[in-house]
Amino acid sequence: MTTSSTATRSTAKNESADTFPRQNARTLRFTLGRPRTFSVSEDGRTVLYVRSASGTDRVGLLWRWTSDDGEVLLVDPAELLSGADEELSPEERSRRERAREAAGGVVSYSADDAFEHVAFALSGRLFVTSVADSVTTEIPVAGSVIDPRIDPTGRRVAFVAAGSLHVADVAQSSATQSSATQSSATQGSVAQVSPEESSETVSWGSADFIAAEELERTRGFWWSPDGETLLAQRTDEAPVQIWYVANPANPEVAPTPQRYPSAGTDNADVSLWLIRVDGSRTPVTLPDETEYVASVHWPSSYPPIVSTLDRKQRLLRFLEIDVASGSTTTVREITDDCWVDIMPGAGQRDSKGRLLTIEVADGDYALLADGERLTPQGLQVRGIVTGGSDLLIQASENASDNEVWRVTDTSVDRVSSTHGWHVAVTGGSTVVMVSADLDHALPTSTITSGAASFSIPTFADEPLIQPRVTLLPGDADRPRIAVLFPEGWEAGSGQLPVLLDPYGGPHFASVMQFQGAFRESQWFANQGFAVVVVDGRGTPGAPAWERAVHGDFAGPVLEDQVQGLHAAAHAFPELDLTKVAMRGWSFGGYLSAMAVIDRPDVFHAAVAGAPVTDQRLYDTGYTERYLGLPQSSPESYDKSSLLVRAQNLSRPLQLIHGFADDNVFVAHTMKLSQVLTENGRPHEVIPLTGITHMATQEEVAENLLLLQVDFLRRALNLK
Repeated sequence: MTTSSTATRSTAKNESADTFPRQNARTLRFTLGRPRTFSVSEDGRTVLYVRSASGTDRVGLLWRWTSDDGEVLLVDPAELLSGADEELSPEERSRRERAREAAGGVVSYSADDAFEHVAFALSGRLFVTSVADSVTTEIPVAGSVIDPRIDPTGRRVAFVAAGSLHVADVAQSSATQSSATQSSATQGSVAQVSPEESSETVSWGSADFIAAEELERTRGFWWSPDGETLLAQRTDEAPVQIWYVANPANPEVAPTPQRYPSAGTDNADVSLWLIRVDGSRTPVTLPDETEYVASVHWPSSYPPIVSTLDRKQRLLRFLEIDVASGSTTTVREITDDCWVDIMPGAGQRDSKGRLLTIEVADGDYALLADGERLTPQGLQVRGIVTGGSDLLIQASENASDNEVWRVTDTSVDRVSSTHGWHVAVTGGSTVVMVSADLDHALPTSTITSGAASFSIPTFADEPLIQPRVTLLPGDADRPRIAVLFPEGWEAGSGQLPVLLDPYGGPHFASVMQFQGAFRESQWFANQGFAVVVVDGRGTPGAPAWERAVHGDFAGPVLEDQVQGLHAAAHAFPELDLTKVAMRGWSFGGYLSAMAVIDRPDVFHAAVAGAPVTDQRLYDTGYTERYLGLPQSSPESYDKSSLLVRAQNLSRPLQLIHGFADDNVFVAHTMKLSQVLTENGRPHEVIPLTGITHMATQEEVAENLLLLQVDFLRRALNLK
């Protein structure tokens, strides 16, 4: 049942001339109103998740599900903030940028082991909610709260404020409750536990830039199972160079300084400490070659496991920490001549105490337990869902799919359906499965507990566009290709100009078995294009497929786009190869600009959004993994740079970049434009004032699509 008055908030759309670009922007690409951020109690009886009240409401609400009560609203931010707008600190904005989080309200939370209490932050304020009765209490703290985490026993909440790590006593605050929402009477239950005051460069309890941006580790502290000790990260950014993010439209505002470790420069100095709530502390001994802390797991029955990487990312160590002394013991070591992959969930223990890792074995990404392979040949493991008695993994036989599998010592069986994109969260015998495919407009979220099954309602808007996607047959040695045609178009009805719409780089697949991957591509197709999406070498696949870009982001990546285009044209003769363009963002923007510079014989125009034009200007953690250090491998950087080849541009190129981008700095586009201008090469530049790497503002996101279509029509001389 639903006990929320806010669940019936207006879901009315902007009915005046609604278009897909506007709807796509307004709904944050149809993520609003969908249940997300799931967690399941250890006994499987309770499921928590975040969902906003409509497909256009950006305020996340926290919900509880049990088999007895069904859905119950736990937290409505509007009530807690008395209708006031949310205010975010610069540190919280940066954290959300790293996490690609554009929504508001409850965006993250933590629960104790018994799921009795949940802690979260709103507008920099700390709140704790009783799960059983939905009573929320605010714990007054000084400063703006970031990333609160309740300890497994439910007695304390740790959080970061002003760069320091603090602990609040839940019992003292909850004892003062007398209404659904009430502040505690005293701040005496809050104490700083980090060993020193934060400074301009030193902070405690937060993930460093590289960990958050490139290693998918957003946390900077972890509770012990007994709630008495914190394993915390200390970060000193003093070695990191300072760059500046400016707002040229407001010259009276000073540029914002940011520590940014570009390739070949110094990273932050990261260390780990064991901090006890009684104030005592012990440093953790890490190997001398440690450059990055990749992951941390602190299970209930074993010592914590931390994984570390060297600077070249060719050596990954899993270390067990002695909590009493801080000393570490290597329990597993992985090396690779190219790079070692950081996989979600790797480094935890299963119910038998075996260390679970995902490693390259006989040409596959395989699941290993204490070095023994558990998964069969041909199955590519992408992550570990849970390592308990019910061992579940994310894996695929086809890189366009993502399936959930159950692993035992005798079998590996598929849990999810085939030909789709599935992710899971589990606790006890309960599994929450989020599934998407090409047959349904929106993902479904299902709770399966024993023999019972419950479909969590989605409040997301129905997309105005339904992609019509044709996937061409592929294999492990050929690019994966999708082709989309305008709605209503039939074979034999004339030739179509072609638009390639790739990402094309590491970590991210574009040719995926669900509709959400192709909505923007279908919209471009409806503007009169045949759209071709190609996943070539370097995108997710088998290890050899991904490692084909080692030392060279240009050659293999661009070759596969050309191969994919020609394969699509062979399958569909209606593709007009005399009018071919490419558009992309980030790596896709880099690839698009490179396409018209290097292969004007194939590509006749390009749109490059937020392109990485010079790999020396991008960060250490990403760039050095694939190209090495620029000091030792300058040829790899030159080979992959757009700046050294820009003078060869002979086709129309549109560049788009946000001035507030703190990931791919606007310097990338400015330097490319400078070289093009110096060499007399015409091009267009669209500067986006106040826009980061994510263009989430409705008007901007909509008009960016319209401006791209206008440019492509002009560049290809289309009517």
